Amino acid sequence: MMTHIVLELPEQRAQVLALNRLAFQGEEEARIIEALTRDDLVVLSLVVTEGPKVTGHILFSRLEVEVDGRPVKAVSLAPMAVLPDHQNKGIGSTLVKRGLDLLAARGFEAVLVVGHTEFYPRFGFAPQTVRHIACPFQGHDAFMGLELKPGALAGESGECRYPAAFGL
Repeated sequence: MMTHIVLELPEQRAQVLALNRLAFQGEEEARIIEALTRDDLVVLSLVVTEGPKVTGHILFSRLEVEVDGRPVKAVSLAPMAVLPDHQNKGIGSTLVKRGLDLLAARGFEAVLVVGHTEFYPRFGFAPQTVRHIACPFQGHDAFMGLELKPGALAGESGECRYPAAFGL
C-alpha cells in the first residue's frame, strides 16, 4: 500500500488522537494536542497515511524563546507518534525530516524537543545547543535544540516558556 505524508485534515483528528494514545499508552499526548489546537498554537501537524489509515503523526507548536533578550522564531516538536506495528520502518524519521523542511521554508529559526537521545541527534538536535536556555527541562540530555537558521539559539543566556497546554 502507498504511504503519503500530508497536512492533518480535521476528519483525521480522531485517528491522530487514537494513534497517540496507543503509541504513548495514555491520554497525556492526546490532551496536549487538543489543548494546543484549542489555544491556536499549532504551527504544523503532519500525518502519514496508508490509504485512509493514519499510521504516523508529528506536531509542531509555537514556543516562546528568547536568547540574550531577542526573540527567536521557534517551535516545539511534540508529540511525534507512529503506530506500534509500523515503528522502525522509517516513518518517524520521514515525518521529522519533512516537518523540518517545511518549517525552514516558512522562516522558523529553531526547533526544541524533549525526546529520545538516540533518535533526535541524527537530525542535528543537540542538548548543548540549548544548555544556556532556562526552562523546566534545562540540563536534561533529552532537552535538545536544532537551529534552522544558523546562530538562532547562540548566546549567553535565554529563556523558553512552554504554553499551558503542556501542563508544566
